[in-house]
Amino acid sequence: MPLDASSVRSVVDRAWDGHVVDTLQEFIRIPNVSPAYEPRWVDLGHMAKATDLLRRWCEERVAEGLPGATVEVFELPGLTPLLLIDVPATPDAADAGTVLLYGHLDKQPPFDGWRDGLGPWEPVIDGDRLYGRGSADDGYAVFSALTAIAAVRADGGSHARCLVLIEASEESGSPDLPAYLEGLGDRLGDPSLVVALDSGCDDWDHFWLTTSLRGLVDLSLRVDILTEGIHSGSAGGVVPSSFRILRQLLDRVEDSATGRVLAPELHVEVPDVRREQIRAMAADVDIRNAEYPFVDGAGRPDATNEELITARTWEPSLAITGIDGAPPVGSAGNVLRPWTAVRISVRIPPTTDPQAAADALVRELTADPPYGAKVTVTQLAEPGWHATPEAPWLAAALDTAAEATFGEPPRSRGEGGSIPFMGMLGRRFPEAQFVITGVAGPGTNAHGPNEYLHLPTARRVTAAVAHILDAHAHR
Repeated sequence: MPLDASSVRSVVDRAWDGHVVDTLQEFIRIPNVSPAYEPRWVDLGHMAKATDLLRRWCEERVAEGLPGATVEVFELPGLTPLLLIDVPATPDAADAGTVLLYGHLDKQPPFDGWRDGLGPWEPVIDGDRLYGRGSADDGYAVFSALTAIAAVRADGGSHARCLVLIEASEESGSPDLPAYLEGLGDRLGDPSLVVALDSGCDDWDHFWLTTSLRGLVDLSLRVDILTEGIHSGSAGGVVPSSFRILRQLLDRVEDSATGRVLAPELHVEVPDVRREQIRAMAADVDIRNAEYPFVDGAGRPDATNEELITARTWEPSLAITGIDGAPPVGSAGNVLRPWTAVRISVRIPPTTDPQAAADALVRELTADPPYGAKVTVTQLAEPGWHATPEAPWLAAALDTAAEATFGEPPRSRGEGGSIPFMGMLGRRFPEAQFVITGVAGPGTNAHGPNEYLHLPTARRVTAAVAHILDAHAHR
């Protein structure tokens, strides 16, 4: 018998009103920036503090009504911690297998540009929005997962053994996670269902399911032309600018007029089923009006809504996300600088071979450098993910969960970002079913300024997970 939607909603609301929102605000105050952006993370202690906060919250929930559950923090030398909550199955679902629920607790850097009255480390509730870094990406995940399990039990429902796994290096590309997965070994079992709470949605009116994730090639490119800076009056016209050389190299891999990534190794054929989903999404959601913070008069009138959705989910894209070797504009002297370095983020289609893509980019950037400049490139490649077809029981469960919580059928979307964990699990558990969802919706700006969590959607997603867990136990 399905769960009672009003009962589940009531349990979820009591939890969010009673302790979740308050603890989330404490979590936002901790600047636990992911190690790729904060090499001093161990000495600063913020990651340990955030992990301890979530551990204590989980232990309180276990004591309140999850008998037999355990809460553990694993810490391998030199690696970020991992929080694991192991909740035994309800008695009637002892043979239902294992469900793995995933999230992360590390955060992106603070970034500049927060509007007046807001900041990355000071939570602010404004109407339905909880502002602060890590609120939507992905601080809410552990609260949602454990509250969903509690809601199943409170309504007399059933769930299989549930493992809630919260890592702390996702924003750095999950480099620490493989060691933990290997170390946990048989402890993970063989999950038949994976629920990931680190994705997004395209409106607040539907339960959105992510069916694909782009991969990532992260490059650091440095061009050296001098051993020290030289007066631009004496060197200009004789010594080529390191920035101009860098521009030439970038032109090898990206058409600067259109943004098209040129290397053929980075392009794939979009599967027919995903083209159909893109067409359906384009009819429902105009992403050109998705609250991207364009300056006045800016936008993309050169592409249709369907073309933009395709570009965001199944085509490669390149962005320069950082630059070194240049002083701030206000203190820049008339000096021809000796070197320039940039960080390049290249999103690759879900089914692209990430290492082949990285190797192709590195070849183009380093071959026969202009003027004999010294070119140095480092790389990190992470795979994308493409969902397997839904089993009949899961398709029915998703319909039921969406109707019970949003009053509408679920919607499917491709995600332009990456969750490295999904690629790891897809390879390790090829028979598992996946439900990837999340709350990073219009304007939430998870990696930029003014990140916020849309509280009503977070509650609805929590309730939807409860319905899915119960359906899984009865499949």
